[in-house]
Amino acid sequence: MSIRVQNLTKEYGGSSGRKSSGQSSDRAVQKAVDHISLTVQPGEIVGFLGPNGAGKSTTMKITTGYLPPTDGTVEVNGFDILTHPMDVRRSVGYLPEHNPLYLDLYVKEYLRFAGSLHGIKSRELSQRITDMIELVGLGREQHKRIGQLSKGYRQRVGLAQALLHNPPVLILDEPTTGLDPNQLAEIRQVIRNVGRDKTVLFSTHIMQEVEAICDRVVIINRGRIVADGPLSQLRSASAGAIVVVAEFEGALPNPELLTSVPGVEQVEPLEHGQYRITAGTDIDLRGAIFRLAADHNLTLVGLRQQENSLETIFKELTK
Repeated sequence: MSIRVQNLTKEYGGSSGRKSSGQSSDRAVQKAVDHISLTVQPGEIVGFLGPNGAGKSTTMKITTGYLPPTDGTVEVNGFDILTHPMDVRRSVGYLPEHNPLYLDLYVKEYLRFAGSLHGIKSRELSQRITDMIELVGLGREQHKRIGQLSKGYRQRVGLAQALLHNPPVLILDEPTTGLDPNQLAEIRQVIRNVGRDKTVLFSTHIMQEVEAICDRVVIINRGRIVADGPLSQLRSASAGAIVVVAEFEGALPNPELLTSVPGVEQVEPLEHGQYRITAGTDIDLRGAIFRLAADHNLTLVGLRQQENSLETIFKELTK
């Protein structure tokens, strides 16, 4: 397996010495990552999800060797991050959440510098730079200083840097930050393509990204993994509630009327006369809502049962 995390824990705080008065100045221990275990197989694209502060970035930084763990073990491409840190670094392409770039360097100049750090020979490096610029779509911007680029193109430079030394493992922390819809589609395709022969672990807050390209989803909350599996499996496991979206001709004067339908547990106003209506397990609300509309002379223009989306599953598991 390409990534193997066993019982990983990362704590911050704790003892910080003594105050001058002689009293203890110990600080409370905060567990950013709390005894998690995770494996990622070669050729697998895994979406790593969680709310802000859940432990995603900390886990990724430990996996790349950037941070030491408090406890547990991590292996990347068969190498332990503590006993073989340089082998781990050679095996990983890493794009951090806050993309660190030298803004005064030109795109090619920066990539040549990054390639030299990996020990890529000059002749091979020139070809690798050309290939990466084409792969991530930097062709028109390749002669500019990085500081002149938009945020989206800076992300592309960071992705090119992560791929430059052809690593077997890619760890991408929010790689699509700042990209417009067209750029999103292009970078999705890049991740799909490189994921055919690499291991990819990436985090994002864009659920459509995960649904579009991931083989598997891991959700972390408060430092612990709360879900791990294919999206279809997570949907099956979380299919407890039935959700219907009803659209009326304009907003209802009395939305509470919808709560009178037997089995309705929650009514959430959306926009343009739409309401998300949640019921208990195996209750099909559509017939009852149709009859309610007819009885009260309400014009019902749309009625659909909503699939249990990844966003809904995420909210359930992390609320």
